[in-house]
Amino acid sequence: MSKQIISTPVIRRLPRYYRFLADLEQEGVIRISSGELAQRMGLSASQIRQDFNCFGGFGQQGYGYHVEELREIIGEILGVHKKTGVILIGAGNLGKAIASHVDFTKRGCELIGIFDSNPLIQGTSTANLPIMPMESLDNFCSQYHPEAAVLCIPKDAAQKIADRLIGLGIKGFWNFSHYDLRLNNPDVIVENVHLGDSLLTLSYCMHRNEEQA
Repeated sequence: MSKQIISTPVIRRLPRYYRFLADLEQEGVIRISSGELAQRMGLSASQIRQDFNCFGGFGQQGYGYHVEELREIIGEILGVHKKTGVILIGAGNLGKAIASHVDFTKRGCELIGIFDSNPLIQGTSTANLPIMPMESLDNFCSQYHPEAAVLCIPKDAAQKIADRLIGLGIKGFWNFSHYDLRLNNPDVIVENVHLGDSLLTLSYCMHRNEEQA
């Protein structure tokens, strides 16, 4: 596999390739050309070939791509067969929805602990896991060594909690706190998720279409 630096746009397209290939596999498609895959995904065939060439290239001239094999290869690149231990901080409505409806195991992760500072929900459960108090976080991390954390907490608490978690060995954050984490540790990965930004993008595009019409 190539050792070149892979650009962020290419990395962000990999999960989409993985998802589309899973759909193709469910449809019983055995092989597909870059042109056919591009048409389904709204990309160009050259873009797909360029993306795959970043990892060595997977297709065969005159044959295209074997759907199941390509999905397996991309899955390995994405690390879906690994089981990274994940904890979730903040078991409010959003946190419970993520814990209950995101299939962590199909995405290379395993949700192993849920924490919240609200004593009214501590001791209850969601996603078959007990909601634990924040006071037990240090002991839990020391015992189970989670590597990633989902943050569903108020933005004013995000930085402090993130700094604490880094000290406990967390190496990656899936951050829903509406606050862009600023970390000094280059070895820690942050994926800041702003659902409202996506909605605003939709709003802009709809208004632009109305104006053009």
